Amino acid sequence: MIENIVESFSSLRVLIVGDVMLDSYIWGVVERISPEAPVPIVNVKKKDFRLGGAANVALNVLALGATPILCSLIGDDDDGKKLLQRMEERGMTKEGIIISTERPTTVKTRVIASHQHVVRVDEESDQEVSPQEERRMLDQIENLLPKCHVVVFEDYDKGAINSSIIAQTVTLAIKHNIPTVVDPKKRNFLFYKDVTLFKPNLKELREGLKMEVTAANHQQVEKVTATLKEKLRAKGVMVTLSEYGVYMDWDDQKIKLPAHEREIADVSGAGDTVVSVAALCTALKLDPKIITALSNLAGGLVCQHVGVVPIDKAELLAEAKKESFL
Repeated sequence: MIENIVESFSSLRVLIVGDVMLDSYIWGVVERISPEAPVPIVNVKKKDFRLGGAANVALNVLALGATPILCSLIGDDDDGKKLLQRMEERGMTKEGIIISTERPTTVKTRVIASHQHVVRVDEESDQEVSPQEERRMLDQIENLLPKCHVVVFEDYDKGAINSSIIAQTVTLAIKHNIPTVVDPKKRNFLFYKDVTLFKPNLKELREGLKMEVTAANHQQVEKVTATLKEKLRAKGVMVTLSEYGVYMDWDDQKIKLPAHEREIADVSGAGDTVVSVAALCTALKLDPKIITALSNLAGGLVCQHVGVVPIDKAELLAEAKKESFL
C-alpha cells in the first residue's frame, strides 16, 4: 500500500553530501529606466533568503517525513550564518556542516520585478576542496554515514565533492550495506563508480558522456543509459527526460514512463525532488517500478508551483492513490 510506503519514510535518516547554497530573492517594482544605462531601476519591496542546492534536497527529505543530515562546506561569513539560521528554523541538524575560511558561502540572488525575473547574481567559488577541507569532509562522513539509511550525492559542481570523497564514501557505504544515490553534474560525472542509483537529466547525460542524445529517440536513450550503467558499474540509472518522462535501467529491468500532463509553472528544483523521493524509495528497497513511478510523479507535482518548493507529502500521497501503480 502506498500509505505504508510514505509512512515508512519517517523512519529514515538521509546523509546528503554536496554543495549547499543560499537562495536570495529580491522582489520589487520597475517604474522607470536608469538615466545611467538602459536598464530598469528596481524599487525593492521585499527580500528573502531560502535554502538551496543540496539544502533544497534536505528540505524535500524533511517534507517527506524523513531526517536529512547535510554534509557540506559553507563560508565563515554572514551568508553562511543566514544559511545556518534557515536550517535551525527548519529543525535541521548542523552537525555535518563545515565552516571553511578558504571559500565563501554560495549565494544566488534573483531579482524579480513586476513578476519578471530581471537578473540573477551568483556569488561563489567552484574551486575543488583543499586537502584540509577534504579531510574534514571525510571525517564527518565517516562519523555520520553509519547512522544513516541512504547517502545522496547532490553535486552542483561547486567543489564540495571530488573523486576522492566520492570513492571513499561509496566504499564506506558498501561496507555498511547502505545504498548511494547520485544527482550528478559534469565535473565528477564518471567518478561515481559502484553507486546504487545514478540520476542524471538529459543535459547532464549529454555533457557527462559527451554524446548527443535525443529524448524522443527511445532506442538511443536506452543504449546510452546502458553504456553509462556499465561504465559506472551502477545497479540502476534513472534518466529524467523532461516532457518525455523518465527512463530507468535497473539490473535487468527497463522501465519507461511518460510525463504526467500538468500545468507547468516552474521546473526549478524538480530534480531535487526526484532524487529525494528516489533515495527514500531506494533505502526502503522498493521495486524499481515503484521507485521510478513515485519519483516521476513527485517531480511533476512540484513543477506546478512557482519557484523552488519542496514536495507536499499529502499531495504526493493523494496523487499516488489516483495513479494506482501499486
